[in-house]
Order: sequence, then structure tokens, then C-alpha cells
Amino acid sequence: MAGNALGEKSYKDLSTPHRWMLLILVSMGSSVIYGPIYLKTVFYDPLMQALGCTNTELNTLVSIYGIAAVVFYFFSGVIADKIRVRTLSWVGYLGVALLTFYYATLPSYGTLVVVFILYAVFSILIWWGTRYKLVRMICDEEEYSQKIGLSYGIYGGVGLVLSLIQTAIVAAFPDAAMGVTALLIISGVLILLCGILAFIFIPKFEGEIIPDAKMFDFRAAGQALKIPAVWWAALTMICVYFVYVGASFTTPFMTSVLAAPVVIATVISVVRSYGVSILSAPVFGWVAKKVGSPSKVIVVGMIGAIVCLAALIFLPHDPSIIVVVAVLVCLLAFVMNGLYGIASGQLAEAHIPPHLFGTGVGLISIIGLCPDAFMHTWFGVIMDQQGNDAYTTIFMILIAFCVGGMLFAALTLRAGKKNLAKMEAAGEKTE
Repeated sequence: MAGNALGEKSYKDLSTPHRWMLLILVSMGSSVIYGPIYLKTVFYDPLMQALGCTNTELNTLVSIYGIAAVVFYFFSGVIADKIRVRTLSWVGYLGVALLTFYYATLPSYGTLVVVFILYAVFSILIWWGTRYKLVRMICDEEEYSQKIGLSYGIYGGVGLVLSLIQTAIVAAFPDAAMGVTALLIISGVLILLCGILAFIFIPKFEGEIIPDAKMFDFRAAGQALKIPAVWWAALTMICVYFVYVGASFTTPFMTSVLAAPVVIATVISVVRSYGVSILSAPVFGWVAKKVGSPSKVIVVGMIGAIVCLAALIFLPHDPSIIVVVAVLVCLLAFVMNGLYGIASGQLAEAHIPPHLFGTGVGLISIIGLCPDAFMHTWFGVIMDQQGNDAYTTIFMILIAFCVGGMLFAALTLRAGKKNLAKMEAAGEKTE
């Protein structure tokens, strides 16, 4: 493979198998690195039993992680533009792996609070900016939406296989604590393996950092913030991510309201969380490329999400309709996994240059992913206070965010077009 005098390589210098290997690695890594942190999205009831906590306490752990993440998102983007993707990747994986091994001992709730804060340090401050930037560095701008869609498809495939295996492991133990401990140990080993592969195979990329630039030169952030589409994309991300994560509350909805067995609800949640991504993310990525705009796809997709959520509200809450509900849950997940998979493509639509892309990811993440800082605790409190009636409230809130997502996506599209027109008038080009 070719390269410059510094040993740096562009995506054109990498062989096709090497590019695919890196896409698979970062996609697989994004599935396993966040698995322990968001374990409740699939193994809600077993995890609550193993930790001996309430709905509010369990959801608060993720909210604490989310609050710390919001603080780190911007800095993760800045760091990703100053330090090699390779370095940040293997260090992030290693840190999360070690924390997961400790999590497997099921320490006290107070200690877990500290663990989840440290999770944010390694998975967000150090690793987060590399997740999207690595995909960007192995393709050109026009391919990004499709490649990130494929990435989420791989993410879903890996997550589906792992979760089904993990479900069998948890079910094999009569005690929830033993099952969760085994699951976390396996997760830690896989995360560590990703770190080793990242250290070996990720190269130095041409143009990924600016030589001699200051670590926290906020001029880069200022440049990104001057692009109006970045703001609208961030607000779109809030709505997409809120509904995407909110769909995970269909798991306790099925066990509490429809009296579905925990094993059945868990299998459905595995398919919802990962299985549909195998198809949804690549399909939505392909459609976004054909349409030429992820924003247009988000507008249409949100309409489908509203239909699914409205059906969950108005259908009779009776165990006899569990099959219908399962189909609706999977359809909702298909749409939201697909939309979340292409949402970052709005940054390419905003024409962020490669050396600012990590900063752009950080900026959009501060706003776009902030729901993690409050929605889990908020919904947990609603569930503890309202019982089974809580889910109607939760689904109505999700519908409101769907409407917001449609509005902000339309505004992102308009702002992106204006920015492109200005660039063309100035004779600038994008790669």
C-alpha cells in the first residue's frame, strides 16, 4: 500500500479488504463497548434483580453516565482531531474492558456510580470521536451515509449474535446475579480483543490531525459552529436519539402490562435492539445515498415511528395481543435504528471538512445525545409513580419528539443547501 513520508495513508492507499476490516472492527467495537453500559436495554429485569435496585436506581445509573457523557462529548471530538484514531481506539477499549471486569463483581450501588462515570471517560472522552471519524477516514464524503449505514448493520448483526448467546447464558443460571456476572466477563474479554485488533490494524491517516495544533484550540469549534446546519442537525439528533433509546422501554412494557415471560420479552428486545439493525441501517443508508439527503429520510421515517407508537397506545393492553405488539416493537425499532444509523450523515450533508469532522461529531453529540442525561431517570420515576399507566405517558412523549425531529430535519436540509450554495459560489470543493 502507498503512503506519504510520514507513513500516513488515505483511504485510497488502503486495500479494499483492509477498509472492510476497519469498518467491521469499528462496527463490532461500537456494539461490544457499549453493551455493558446499556445492559438494561436487553436484560432489564435480570439486571435489576442482580443489582437489587429499583426502576429509578437502575435507570439513574445510565443517566449518571449520560450526564458525564454530555460533559465529555465536545472534548472527545476535539481530542479526535488532535490524537490519532488508532491511539484513542485501543486505549478506550482497554479502559472499558477493565471497568467491565470490575462491574462483573456486582459491587455496591455507590461504587457502580463511580464505575459508570469512568465508563464515560473511556467510552466517550477517549473513544467516542473515533467511532464516526474512522468511518469517515476510510471513504469519501459521498459514501459516508451508506458506509455508516453499513456500519450500523454490522453493529446489529454482531449485537444480535452476542445477545442471543448472552440470553442463553443468563437463562442457564438459576440465579440472576451469576448469569449477569458471566455475561459481563464475556463482554470484557470481547472488548479487550477489539482493543488488541485496533492497536494492530488501524493506520495513521492522512489529514486526520493538524500538525502542531493546540490540543484545545477552540477556533476549530468556532468554525464548525458557524455552519447553521450543524445546529439543526444537533437538534434533529436529540429527537432521533430520544425516540431510539425510548423504544427500549417497550421491554418492561411487555413484561409489566402484557405479562409476557421475561425470556420472551428479552428475545424480542434482542431482535429490537440488534436484529433489525442488520437490515435497517444498511437499507436506510442506501436510501439516504440514493435520495441524496439523510434529512429527507428522517422526515419520512419519523412518520412511521408515530404510527407505531400510536398503535401501542390505543391497542388494548391485553396479553392476547403480544404477537401484534412484538411486530409493532420491531417495526418501531427498524425505523429508529435506521434513522439513528444515518443521523450523523447530516454532518456530511453540512459539508464538514475532514480535519473538523471529529469536532463536529463532538458538538452535535453534546446536544444530540443529551437525552441520556435525563430521560432514563425521568422515565424510571414515571414508571415507579404511575405503574402500568406510565407507558401511555412515555409513548406520548416519544411521539412529541418524533414531530420535533421532522421539523429539525427539514431545517437541516434547508441550511445545508444554503451552505453548499455559498461554497460553490466561493469556488470551494468537498472531498
